[in-house]
Amino acid sequence: MAPSVASNPVSNGTEQVPDVLLKEFLAQFKQMEDDQAQFSANLLDDSATIDINDTRHELDEDLDDDKYDGFFSETESDSGDEFSDVVLSAASDDESVSYGHDWLVDQCVKYLSRKEGQETMDIEQLVTALEEALNLSNGDEMQSKLADILGYDDLDIVTELVQHRDEIKKEMNGGPVNKLSSVRVLTKADKKQKKGKFSKPADDENLDAHPRLLTKEERQQRLAAAVKFRKAAPTGQILDPSKEQYPHVYRSHDAGNVLSAFGSKYALPVGTTRAVEDNYEEITVPYPKHRPATIGNKLVQIGDLDTVCRETFKGYTTLNRVQSLVFPVAYGTNANMLICAPTGAGKTDVAMLTILHAIAMHCTPSPFEEPDAGYYSVDKNEFKIVYVAPLKALAAEIVEKLDKRLKWLGIAVKELTGDMQLTRAEINKTQIIVTTPEKWDVVTRKSNGDTDLVGKVKLLIIDEVHMLHDDRGAVIESLVARTLRQVESTQSMIRIVGLSATLPNFVDVADFLKVDRREGLFFFDSSFRPVPLEQHFIGVHGKAGSKQSNENLDKITYKKVVEMLRQDHQVMVFVHSRKDTLKTIRMLKEMAMSEGDIDLFDSSMHPRYRAASHDIMRSKSKEIREIVKDAMGIHHAGMLRTDRNLTERLFTDGVIKVLCCTATLAWGVNLPAAAVVIKGTQVYDAKKGGFTDLGITDVIQIFGRAGRPQFEKFGIAFLCTTQDRLSHYMAAVTQQHPIESRFVERMVENLNAEISLGTVTNVDEGVQWLGYTYLYVRMRKNFMAYGISFDEIEDDPLLGSRRRSLIENAARTLRDTQMIIFDERTGSLTPKDVGRIASEFYLLQSSVSKFNELMKPNATEADMFAMLSMSGEFDGMKSREEEMVELTKLREEYTPCQIAATTDSAYGKINILLQAYICRKHVESFSLMSDTAYVAQNAARISRALFLIALNRHWGHLALVLLSICKAIDKRLWPFQHELTQFDLPANIIDRLESQEVSTERLREMEPGEIGELVHNKGMGKIIARHLENIPILVVDYEVSPIVRNILRVHLHITPAFKWNDHVNGNAEQFWIWVEDSVKSEVLHSAKFILTRKHVSEVHEMDFFIPLEDPLPPQIFVRAVSNTWADPGTVTAISFQHLIRPEIENIQTQLLDLRPLSVAALKNPALEAVYEKKFNYFNPMQTMIFHCLYHTSSNVLLGSPTGSGKTVAAELAMWWAFREYPKSKVVYIAPMKALVRERVDDWSSRLKGIASVVELTGDSAPDANLIRDADIIITTPEKYDGISRNWQTRKYVQQVSLIIMDEIHLLASDRGPILEMIVSRMNYIASQTKQPVRLVGMSTAVANAGDMAGWLGVREGLFNFPQSVRPVPLEMYIDGFQDNTGFCPLMKSMNKPAFMAIKSHSPTKPVLIFVASRRQTRLTSGDLINFCAMEENPKRFLNMDEYELMQVLSKIKDDPLKLSLQFGIGQHHAGLVDGDRRIVQELFATNKIQVLVATSTLAWGVNLPAHLVIIKGTQFFDGKIEAYKDMDLTDILQMMGRAGRPGFDTNGVAIIFTQDSKKPFYKRFLHTGFPVESALHKTLDDHLAAEIAGETIRTRQDAMNFLTCTYLFRRVHKNPSYYGLEDTTPEGINEYMVNLVDKALEELERSGCVKLHNDGTVAPTPFLKIVSSYYISHKTARNLLDQIKRYMSIEDCLKLLAEASEYDLLPVRHNEDLLNLELSKRLRYRAETMKKVMWDPHVKAYLLIQAHLSRAELPISDYMQDMVSVLDQCVRILQAYIDMTAELGYLSTCLTFIEIMQSIKQSIWFDDNPFTALPGLKVTPMNHSSMEIGSLNNLGSMNRNDMYKLAAYLQVRERDRNEFVRILSGIPILEFESVGERNTTVRAVMRRKHAPLTADYKCYCPKFPKPQFEGWFMIVGDKLRDELIALKRFRPRAGMPWRAPMNVSMNTVVTGPRNAEIVCISDTYLLDSVKQNISLTGDLTIL
Repeated sequence: MAPSVASNPVSNGTEQVPDVLLKEFLAQFKQMEDDQAQFSANLLDDSATIDINDTRHELDEDLDDDKYDGFFSETESDSGDEFSDVVLSAASDDESVSYGHDWLVDQCVKYLSRKEGQETMDIEQLVTALEEALNLSNGDEMQSKLADILGYDDLDIVTELVQHRDEIKKEMNGGPVNKLSSVRVLTKADKKQKKGKFSKPADDENLDAHPRLLTKEERQQRLAAAVKFRKAAPTGQILDPSKEQYPHVYRSHDAGNVLSAFGSKYALPVGTTRAVEDNYEEITVPYPKHRPATIGNKLVQIGDLDTVCRETFKGYTTLNRVQSLVFPVAYGTNANMLICAPTGAGKTDVAMLTILHAIAMHCTPSPFEEPDAGYYSVDKNEFKIVYVAPLKALAAEIVEKLDKRLKWLGIAVKELTGDMQLTRAEINKTQIIVTTPEKWDVVTRKSNGDTDLVGKVKLLIIDEVHMLHDDRGAVIESLVARTLRQVESTQSMIRIVGLSATLPNFVDVADFLKVDRREGLFFFDSSFRPVPLEQHFIGVHGKAGSKQSNENLDKITYKKVVEMLRQDHQVMVFVHSRKDTLKTIRMLKEMAMSEGDIDLFDSSMHPRYRAASHDIMRSKSKEIREIVKDAMGIHHAGMLRTDRNLTERLFTDGVIKVLCCTATLAWGVNLPAAAVVIKGTQVYDAKKGGFTDLGITDVIQIFGRAGRPQFEKFGIAFLCTTQDRLSHYMAAVTQQHPIESRFVERMVENLNAEISLGTVTNVDEGVQWLGYTYLYVRMRKNFMAYGISFDEIEDDPLLGSRRRSLIENAARTLRDTQMIIFDERTGSLTPKDVGRIASEFYLLQSSVSKFNELMKPNATEADMFAMLSMSGEFDGMKSREEEMVELTKLREEYTPCQIAATTDSAYGKINILLQAYICRKHVESFSLMSDTAYVAQNAARISRALFLIALNRHWGHLALVLLSICKAIDKRLWPFQHELTQFDLPANIIDRLESQEVSTERLREMEPGEIGELVHNKGMGKIIARHLENIPILVVDYEVSPIVRNILRVHLHITPAFKWNDHVNGNAEQFWIWVEDSVKSEVLHSAKFILTRKHVSEVHEMDFFIPLEDPLPPQIFVRAVSNTWADPGTVTAISFQHLIRPEIENIQTQLLDLRPLSVAALKNPALEAVYEKKFNYFNPMQTMIFHCLYHTSSNVLLGSPTGSGKTVAAELAMWWAFREYPKSKVVYIAPMKALVRERVDDWSSRLKGIASVVELTGDSAPDANLIRDADIIITTPEKYDGISRNWQTRKYVQQVSLIIMDEIHLLASDRGPILEMIVSRMNYIASQTKQPVRLVGMSTAVANAGDMAGWLGVREGLFNFPQSVRPVPLEMYIDGFQDNTGFCPLMKSMNKPAFMAIKSHSPTKPVLIFVASRRQTRLTSGDLINFCAMEENPKRFLNMDEYELMQVLSKIKDDPLKLSLQFGIGQHHAGLVDGDRRIVQELFATNKIQVLVATSTLAWGVNLPAHLVIIKGTQFFDGKIEAYKDMDLTDILQMMGRAGRPGFDTNGVAIIFTQDSKKPFYKRFLHTGFPVESALHKTLDDHLAAEIAGETIRTRQDAMNFLTCTYLFRRVHKNPSYYGLEDTTPEGINEYMVNLVDKALEELERSGCVKLHNDGTVAPTPFLKIVSSYYISHKTARNLLDQIKRYMSIEDCLKLLAEASEYDLLPVRHNEDLLNLELSKRLRYRAETMKKVMWDPHVKAYLLIQAHLSRAELPISDYMQDMVSVLDQCVRILQAYIDMTAELGYLSTCLTFIEIMQSIKQSIWFDDNPFTALPGLKVTPMNHSSMEIGSLNNLGSMNRNDMYKLAAYLQVRERDRNEFVRILSGIPILEFESVGERNTTVRAVMRRKHAPLTADYKCYCPKFPKPQFEGWFMIVGDKLRDELIALKRFRPRAGMPWRAPMNVSMNTVVTGPRNAEIVCISDTYLLDSVKQNISLTGDLTIL
């Protein structure tokens, strides 16, 4: 409207301004604006601090700011260069009030002055807004609008406006108002006189009649001065000096000034126009005229950056303005960031900068330190980057971009979405994962998810973070909150970067993302868009979806398209369904033809048209060929990829002028156009079952495609919607409304996810969790929008009560749905299985509620389809009238399952669509197509959840039904269809198979030719046969063993019965195995079985216990069903027809109420003194058994809990033995070396002077004299078995009067048979020597104590005490965790409960946490540290000061232990060095640290009790079966025994964490004791071999007689089914025992160890004596004898060593096959030559032996302990090999084995120079030039002075020289003193040249784990014939004078005289052998 002042005189005390002058004034004012803008742009180009974009807007915004003083001047003013103040004057100074426009302006001035310092509109916007409100016809609406604009603090103005509305409107309607008429200029002197109301200037007479406008030159000068004045301003625009400004906020005006404290309306951009037409209303928002300052033109030059950036941004010259501004923070820091910028501003490259920073942090060398390095090595295993994109289409685009740019660094980028799944191996190899919010939420919320993946994330990029206000916003809030809490809890750095379109309340979003507002917050307004955007918002008349609105949308779309074509612009028209693309194109063509505009659509004159025509004709799409010739095209995801590519190329070339497409193009393809048109905003949402508004995110993304850089000055975007939605889109797109949180809508589900994950365990943690959400940020800012009153926010600014209320309400809802356990008294929140399943599968709480109500155990498929259709996920779906015809047809033809609901109901529709989907029926209706896709996608997920719920409830029938439905949806294949339909076979072949009803089982039995004939196609026979081989089938075999009457142990042997095809079977196949009651269909046990490709040829084992009820079902079924293949699986029936359940008499000894017995009862002052140091009275249990143990000779079985005083009981029996048999010996057998060590340490100190103690284990090798002189021998079963085998030659074995067997209940373990043999052998020895041997067995309480006592010969000495006899009572808790969870995730899920248990049960007292492995000690400690970090006192478990702590840490070698000790948490495992272990034990024992995380060895080996014991998991990895296996109950009882400290605690607490399914088992047997069975029948062959070698057994009958003395014989009678017997008659049992003996003897014969004769006698061979002597398996001997030959190489001999069966149980852990492969590449002999898989334990042994010889670095610490285990057995096996090759007479091979033994002891290769193994030298090969000094023999013969000179010559370090000389001078150099033959005997006398290193002749073997002593082989051999004639091993006795000669005699038999060689070889050093020729006369005999 043209300005006029006719009716609006200027009431300022001056004359009226003439129209001419006013017009001139306005023209100059406009010119001034343009000049200012141009001048600003020119002047500010080199300034980094100014950003003036819209002068007029700034002038309006703050008219009394000095920055614009002087733009107007008054006549004859003497102000000069002094700036004037521009103010808004009141309309008049007259006292009478005239209500009109001027009064309104005056009120606005007053209002704005009161709001100074707040975010407000400018004066013009405020006046305009009020005028528009006053023009509203509806009075209520007007009042509401006024209150909304002005707020509730200024209701007086609102009241006055309403009262005088008519007067104001009258003046307003009288004519247009010149708003500038109220602007007047005052000098500063005038302003000083202003008091309250504006008054007339005092100097009136000096003023001219009219104000004078400045000339252009004056204006330029004034503006330059203003600019100079603002040079120091911040980089970002200062919009309101009174409020806090942020340095990186760049905007030309304060878009989004808040109008009131309660309002949410923001201002529209200046220049917005509105046009009203007949059928529509159009609002135009102009593009920004002024570009932002270029920030001094300092764009970041790519050439100035480091190599990482240069290579990644190859092709770039500079970064753009946005990227240049962001660069220092994005690439130079690790700060969280929020970047708000318009689409197309380059946010993806900003993300790339943050990615490069994360990569650079893991580069060697560092790009920050060496920017120009030519090569960077990236540690790819140490980090992950997650890029969260809003759509799958955008994710694919991002993957392509990042992969292309980062390929040069070798960075792997992968997509992880619903369409693109990644295997664990792929995730491990991927550094950047591009995913969607929902997918990443699923990954991070799974308690059994990949914790390594989440733990390695260093950067999380969230694209389009403004989606917070969308339906999916709750997902973003959830994952951000989870990430932030993870950062705090783990103290790890995860950088969060948010990318967003420009949004109004960006500060709130920054606060939510924990962005530092002054560092990481970047805001760029629309002027930073590469191409400015002009926006048109068009609202057509008519209701959405009506015919009228659709017609109007067509018309306006056509009109705008034609307008753009007339301007020669290309246009994209966006529609919202694939079908509408073609429909719209045809509409445009028809209207163009009718309107005569068809020529505008002609591109035939385009230079590329002819070439394009050929491409078009090749398209397979008829529609493409039809429309492209008219310069039009379509684009959607349903088109072929080739057609989409063609369309994109033609549009880019300009051949296509109008492209109609779906939003997929905006997200997934970077294809801009000059103009875009959004035709309609109604989008079909299958989730809601109807049409919804197009999302704002989509609108912004589509608008981002408008404008092509370098082609258009500005882009044009049209949004065509209905009139009722116009204001909604205007407000959203132009940022008029702040984005709010949608989190409350999904509060229940998200809380359940956190509870299931274990991050929220109580209400307080839930309140804390809410504090990390965007909901919390907005609740505090806009509290009324969330129903919070002002009083509430005032009383509780942090909203603690409100958050608590939200959490508690959500928790109650979850509790009512049986998803969690909520204790309102304590506030604890505990997950339940249903809740975990709902969290993992994203189920709504409303769905779970319905499922709880409707699920029944015997439901059918039809019932389940009906229930699926009622799921809450489908609540929004509706049935529409227009769909009825097609739905009815689908129901009639494609619904095999009956549907109860009507077709016109939503439930009926969902059911029909789901069944039609499985039938592979294509639906016609677009809405039904969308609904079908939505239903199928969600039904697959929901049915999987329902299957797990059914399995969890033990409903076998329903579980099978639901699993079949899951697979039916996944495969789109009904269970009744043929399984071969899963393969790509012709339809007629499938039809024939189904018509003939031929099952896959029958087909497998047929030959390919028969199958071909069956289907009438011979060629298909082989194809079908091949497919049949690929269908995964498991064959299950079983063994059942009753444990007690109502517990059955089931052992499964699982054999894959199919051929693996990578294309079909992938990397792994998953199966469900469950045991089902045949009567009730109840699931008794279930497990998930994962079969990998590498294990497909192996037999797998599964072991579990199931309960039995009376009466027994006739049988149970074992089902093995594929998780994915549409195959019924296999069913194995286990019949109970012949099952014999044992009857156990549970003998328990009740503790008598006796008076405690004094130690004086011993009647021995020396013994009394031993105990009086600790106690004066025996405890009740010891008092009760005192007489039997101390005064009688009865054998005793003592069963009592750990910690009850069994050690004292053993000592009482010892005192009896020493009293009754003073010269006898006592043998104490403990099952573990750690227990032996504990007992040796204890008794050595306590019994000093009373009895001498000697340790006899594999780790100790005491001298024979020590053993002979010792009173007590403490040993392990294996060691005592070994020495007692040769009892005839060992007198100390014959002197034994008492054997104490601790933990005798271990009879059932693998080592149990050894105890059986010891007992039997000692009884035999006693019978031979006529000296009785007393047996005392000690154990925990057992269920079948009577049988054990009978076997031990116990009569009156049976004591089987219950748990209650513990001196410190024990509280026991068993907590269940989710079944079918991976081991590591399961262990991780236990860490938080463990921490909470410590806080609850033992906040200040000692705590022991037992874990399954060394790795778990580290991981558990790490998590406990993280939980401590979130406490007020992070070091709550530490009880020493900093100085003492530093002293301790200085002595610790292990880094993880150093870290954990700082928080009072210790670690204890076998991988620690002894020093570290001792320090940790001492710290824990003295309570300096409160928590100790240990492996189970601590429970056995070290007596460190605690108040609280937590057993974290009851499984461990068993290398033999390569799977996790349940711990022995014995181990668990032993761990529990550590709970409760006598003398300190009144009670102890033990908590067991295990899987839910195992809770009943532990509840039963931990209280009552476990029945002990025998394991002798599994290893009878090796034990019979020992007895045959010792000649205890000479015939088969002897073997039978021997077995009758075993525990096995007793248990076979009592529990026959356990041992596989069906015939329990005496004859049947006898036959069973005979078969056992025969089978064992046959195995020994196969191994060459025995000879069986027809008369029943059994004769041992020499090899059996060797096997028995060296305690190796006969199978090891068999393997050697099968492969041994002459002249074997070192490599072959090493393989033989590694193949020994002693290494069968060497653990091979998860992923160690990969480590083995890498290690193999670094060693001399490749492991692949063994022709075994890399996870074979023998391959690992082969590699570890080589690594030892090479002194190679091992990949992980676990390998170090494994190497000790391998070397521990090496020498024993090699000695046996040497003796066996000597027995065979293979001289060369025997010498090779000796050479290997020397090499292993010295840790060097046979061809290394042995001299270089000395201290201070580096091992080098024999032929190395630097070490050609001489042989070790010669060097060892030098004098000491020469040795020192040699050390100096070899540059041995000074500190090593003494040791060098000491070792070299102690090298054993032997020489023959004499050799002779007389009377068939060869005698040699050997003499040493030097003194030994030690008196006991210890050798220098620094790398060998055990001390070695000098030993020698004397060999007589014939080299020419490669014949070994005689071999004898000898060694000097400890303490023997070194000068004394060593006499060696040996005999053999030779045929006739012969020349031979006698050789003396060290068994330790690689010395030159000492040789001498000898003549043999023959007929010699071995001595």
